[in-house]
Amino acid sequence: MDRRERLIARARQGFRLAYGVEPTRFFAAPGRVNLIGEHVDYNDGYVLPCAIDREAIVALGPPDRDAPVPRFEAVALDMGDMASARDSFDLVGKILPGENNWQNHVRGVVQALGRYGHRVKPARIAIAGDVPIGAGLSSSAAFGVAVALACSEHSGLSLSPEILAKVAQIAENDFVGCACGIMDQMASAASVADHALLLDCRNLQTLPIPIHPSLAVTVIDTGLRRDLTESAFNQRRAECEAVAKHFGVAALRDLDAGTLMAAEADLDPVLFRRARHVVGEMERIEPVAVALAKGDAATLAEVLHEAHVSLSEDFDVSLPAIDRLAALVREALGDRGGVRLTGAGFGGCLVAVAQADARGAIDEAIARYNETSGGLPASAETFKPIRGAAPIVF
Repeated sequence: MDRRERLIARARQGFRLAYGVEPTRFFAAPGRVNLIGEHVDYNDGYVLPCAIDREAIVALGPPDRDAPVPRFEAVALDMGDMASARDSFDLVGKILPGENNWQNHVRGVVQALGRYGHRVKPARIAIAGDVPIGAGLSSSAAFGVAVALACSEHSGLSLSPEILAKVAQIAENDFVGCACGIMDQMASAASVADHALLLDCRNLQTLPIPIHPSLAVTVIDTGLRRDLTESAFNQRRAECEAVAKHFGVAALRDLDAGTLMAAEADLDPVLFRRARHVVGEMERIEPVAVALAKGDAATLAEVLHEAHVSLSEDFDVSLPAIDRLAALVREALGDRGGVRLTGAGFGGCLVAVAQADARGAIDEAIARYNETSGGLPASAETFKPIRGAAPIVF
């Protein structure tokens, strides 16, 4: 039994325990790792994530036929005991936020589909996942997209990946309370196997970028966790919007480096640094995309290092322990590949894109870090880029 089969078996068992019947269909949406373009999506820029072979699985079955009104029931198998991880709401009245985030991902998806004029049919679902929670690999996006896909297919809507992504984003913005952009949801919904996904976050146009077979994508879990809705994530977005307003542009995507640098004296120093990161990060997209396709590890080493320094010093979303681990991995890799913080920051993961035979050097650097870290040990895993959300039948 492989990883996905084990995950489906867990979702099936959880569904049976919750509802006493068998599920009829399964739906999957992957987590993602972002290779370059951090904190750029909500600034309408370009990003370059890829979906990883860790997923959220939704087991779906028919509703309770004895319910007095049409209802949608859900159980989240990774969110505590069976009693506290259940939710049920009717589909007739106004859908209100629930008591916790996982409930609001489900309720928000159903409510967002209603905004698009779609009626969700009553159903019962159980959700299981193996995307690490709080690690910066978009467990929440995988959860939301998988629920959106299940609702779409069950209700006969057959919605596009773009709409699924928008629905999951609306749920996270309006019901969960995290002002995230669209990158995570689009990566989960629309990725192509063995490719990174070049995404224009303004118009949602995508271009699959092949990952050269000589390269491997390794995610290094720092062991440090964060909660985006309780972090400075929303503050960073507000800071970026303040700079865009200062220059009279719709988003920082429309601001060039020359204009920004010329106005440094007119900006608050913190706001200037935030904008300098975003503008510089957008300039790093193309060289990374080209290097991925060509297998140019030396360019990846240089550009990913620039990105990490920018995230740490200008955007201030790293931590001293993460910087130290990144430095050790960078030293070990040399020109065989690059490493940087990935995800929103404040904890989470590093991503290394390096020659496939450099994994031993990464492991040695992590071992050196763990000898003196004094906290939760860091660990690494090399992921296979997979395609986005899809219905599956087991």
